[in-house]
Amino acid sequence: MIAACLGCCARIRGDSREAGSVGTASAAPTVPRSLGSYAELCEQAVREPHVFWGRFARDMLVWDTPYHTVEDCDFSQGKISWFLGGQLNVSVNCLDRHVQKFPDRVALIWEKDEPGTEVKITYRELLETTCRLANTLKKHGVRRGDRVAIYMPASPLAVAAMLACARIGAVHTVVFAGFSAESLAGRINDAKCKVLITYNQGVRGGRIVELKKIVDEAVKNCPTVKHVLVAHRTDKKIHMGNLDVPLEEEMAKENPVCAPEIMDSEDMLFMLYTSGSTGKPKGLVHTQAGYLLFAAVTHKHVFDCQQGDVFGCVADIGWITGHSYVVYGPLCNGVTSVLFESTPIYPNAGRYWETVQRLKINQFYGAPTAIRVLLNHGDAWVKKYDRSSLRTLGSVGEPINQEAWEWLHKVVGDSRCTVVDTWWQTETGGICIAPRPSEEGAEILPSMAMRPFFGITPVLVDEKGKVIEGGDVSGALCIARAWPGMARTIYGDHQRFVDAYFKAFPAACAFIVLKDDIDNSDVILNELKSIVATKIAKYAVPDQILVVKRLPKTRSGKIMRRLLRKIITDNAQNMGDISTLEDPSVISEIIKAYQKHKAKLS
Repeated sequence: MIAACLGCCARIRGDSREAGSVGTASAAPTVPRSLGSYAELCEQAVREPHVFWGRFARDMLVWDTPYHTVEDCDFSQGKISWFLGGQLNVSVNCLDRHVQKFPDRVALIWEKDEPGTEVKITYRELLETTCRLANTLKKHGVRRGDRVAIYMPASPLAVAAMLACARIGAVHTVVFAGFSAESLAGRINDAKCKVLITYNQGVRGGRIVELKKIVDEAVKNCPTVKHVLVAHRTDKKIHMGNLDVPLEEEMAKENPVCAPEIMDSEDMLFMLYTSGSTGKPKGLVHTQAGYLLFAAVTHKHVFDCQQGDVFGCVADIGWITGHSYVVYGPLCNGVTSVLFESTPIYPNAGRYWETVQRLKINQFYGAPTAIRVLLNHGDAWVKKYDRSSLRTLGSVGEPINQEAWEWLHKVVGDSRCTVVDTWWQTETGGICIAPRPSEEGAEILPSMAMRPFFGITPVLVDEKGKVIEGGDVSGALCIARAWPGMARTIYGDHQRFVDAYFKAFPAACAFIVLKDDIDNSDVILNELKSIVATKIAKYAVPDQILVVKRLPKTRSGKIMRRLLRKIITDNAQNMGDISTLEDPSVISEIIKAYQKHKAKLS
């Protein structure tokens, strides 16, 4: 198979140049005229990727050593290399060069859990904090190539920890600070982390999260961890064991200057774990130059982000969205990035919009799950606050339904903001499909990602993995060519990477939840099969469709698909860690439904 199949489920539509856009007539195009039209840029990115990406790499990144080859990629082997021969340092690109020009510009606004207690960090302050933390890591034995685990919620110190690793050539792996001790230990051990950085406690939605206690439990089973650097988010004193180091005290002793390590373009920058279908976490590896460039270019052009903007991505840094559009993309572009510590409904359902008013946020990027929750709380919470600073509204995560899209556009955006429904995932590194950038005046259809970003080549393939061409055809969506931001491998298991993303895909099984109790579900199932066959393709009709009362979701609303895979592959006795489930009892419900379904088939 020549394409990278990334489980794509984006709703994509070819470029449209009709006038009369849906709610975007007042939005400026995001492609500068000096660069050419959207169609010209897309064509050049495919025809001459070395020219296209070479120009962006020269213009947007600071290099210690120029690259000699833009790309060397072979999907048949899962080989992806960009900007060969080039050397740079990611933290220099995110900090030092901006400090030279505008040291007192705000880099981060830490929107803490309690409204009105935000903290602003300038680029100069963030650089000094990063250097002190980098020197602390070096003092405790961290060297180039060593792995460092970060178990912290969104905060300036967490961002500094990521950048400190980048500065000294260490590889960071951020673990979402809501995962259990078992999940944390599994990731630490897979990465063989030498140091772990954490807080004494976390604060979210008015509640205290005992992070250090979780860490203590995890490191009992992590023999590679030599030191645990502990910062303080709250005043509560905690037990400090033999491995523990008081981070703020140690940083205060260190020099606020740290010489950056010069890194090769394809050296590892970070690993980010996703839950694999086997239950064993997959450590997706992202490298230096290609990832940073793609995050910066997509951030700038999808969101029309300009110098002086306040960019508000409310994702946690534990996810790829937080990496690309809270930290690396915005800081590389020299704008102000918001770090959101709280929840959408704390202390009330107006939290996002009060924050927009107070911080004068220009771009807001959030998840459909949160949007749907806020929609159900009514319009009054939105209209209570001034949202005139907003220009772009973004959706990330699972597909956004039309009702939520319309509400976001009409109520939150007052029918004047561009709405970009973005499709991408951990493996892609950055946004692959979105309504913007586009031709000037091109329409945006509700709840559709619509257009491939520059250099992204979507293809349709049949059940045998053969590319389908021509008009009025349907198939599975894959991506035919490499792009700079894509993951390079799965840490320690490149063959798994090749098997998962570059080989033909299995047939599908669908789990559905009906809105109402229906006696004769067979009628509904037949209708669903007909819709899939008509709208997608006959071969895409699921082999099995199972009606369940609810799906296994995390507290943030994400569906844990790996658990569904285990159930249908009769591997339910080995579920792995399910501590992040909102309600673990849903598993037994689904197993019973599946057993009943199998009995019916036999």
